[in-house]
Amino acid sequence: MLAPRRREILKLLAGAAAWPLLHGDALAAISAVHGQLASKYQGHALDPHQNAIVETIAEIIIPETRTPGAKSARVAEFIDVILADWADDAERQRFLGGLAEVDRRSQQLFAKEFAVLSPSQQSEIVRGFDEEFMIDLSDQAGRPKDKAEPMFKRSSFFAMMKRLTVIGYYTSAIGARALHYQIVPTSHIQCAPIKPQEAD
Repeated sequence: MLAPRRREILKLLAGAAAWPLLHGDALAAISAVHGQLASKYQGHALDPHQNAIVETIAEIIIPETRTPGAKSARVAEFIDVILADWADDAERQRFLGGLAEVDRRSQQLFAKEFAVLSPSQQSEIVRGFDEEFMIDLSDQAGRPKDKAEPMFKRSSFFAMMKRLTVIGYYTSAIGARALHYQIVPTSHIQCAPIKPQEAD
C-alpha cells in the first residue's frame, strides 16, 4: 500500500490541468522520481514488450523535432516508476490493460503487434485512443464537479498515458531546457532589462 503522502501527490498529478500548475510538493516528488532514473535503471512495472509500447506512444505524443523527444527524456522509465512505486494495484492494472488493448487493436487492424507496426500505423492507433480521450474530456466537462471522475479512475488508460508523458517530459532536464524553464531561479534581479526574445 502506498504511503498517504504518495497517494496525495498522485491525486495532485491526476487533477492538475497542466504541469506548470502542479503543487510545489508534487514537483519536489517528481524530481525525486527523475532522480531514480540512474543510467542503469531496471524497470519494475513494465516488461520489455510493454515498455516498448509506452516508449513508442510517448514519442508519438512528444516527438523529437528541433528538441529531443520523449524517448530521449526517458519518459517510459518515468512512467514505470510511477506505476511501480506510486500507483495502486487497480490503477496499475488499468494501465497495463490499456497496453494490452493497444496490441489487440493493432492485431485487429494490421495483424501485427504494435511495436512492429510502421510509424504511420502506430500513429493511427494512437489517434484512435486520443479521439476517445477527447470525447471523455468533453463528457467530463459536462458533469458537475462533484460528479467528475479523476483521471486515474477513468476507463481510458490513455488519459493516464498522455498526462504522465507530458508531466514526465516537461519535468525532466531535457523538457525544462526545451522550454527554457527554471523551477527555482538562480537569482533575483530587480528591474532587470527585458531581452528582445523575451518581449513576445
